[in-house]
Amino acid sequence: MIIVVDYGMGNLRSVVKAVEKFTDTVALSDDPDSIRHADALIMPGDGAFGMAMENLINRGWIEPITEFVGSGGFFLGICLGFQLLFSSSDEFGHHKGLNIIPGRIVKFPAQGLKVPHMGWNTVELVSESPFFNEIVSGSYFYFIHSYYPEIRDRTWIIGETEYGRIFPCIVGQGNIIATQFHPEKSHAAGLKIIENFVRLCAHNTGH
Repeated sequence: MIIVVDYGMGNLRSVVKAVEKFTDTVALSDDPDSIRHADALIMPGDGAFGMAMENLINRGWIEPITEFVGSGGFFLGICLGFQLLFSSSDEFGHHKGLNIIPGRIVKFPAQGLKVPHMGWNTVELVSESPFFNEIVSGSYFYFIHSYYPEIRDRTWIIGETEYGRIFPCIVGQGNIIATQFHPEKSHAAGLKIIENFVRLCAHNTGH
């Protein structure tokens, strides 16, 4: 079963519908105990970093998520779910993140840029990942965000894009993959990421 984590941050139905194109074993859950029976987690999200962390703490998600990821479970983070993997964020003050990836989430400088960064951008793949099989470097994906990661360990970086500066927009290691852009809103290339995630999970878990 693939669990889409509902921690009260954003409309998650579009992610569930995208996953349902490739499997019927997907469920939206607001129950942290559901992770114990999960083959994979998807953590999307829209909104403010600090409120998201507060929700994860208050609703009991932190320990189950970090244990699942630490045990090598399949994990896909999307947009805010990508940012929460980092050590901290400067959004509306200083907030600690899940600290799975060493780095800090910072705001785009306003000079000469429209913030939020919203729309289609090309993504350059800088390292190989099975989650990006059959996806061409330079493909377009859909972004909407005002903050980006400053990453300390470049071995996590799979893809980068440029908006005023070059920044990591795909990170991952092992069975963890996360994107700043929205694959569920990124047409064929985005759906291919979700398809790859579903198929790799099914192949490795036998479901």
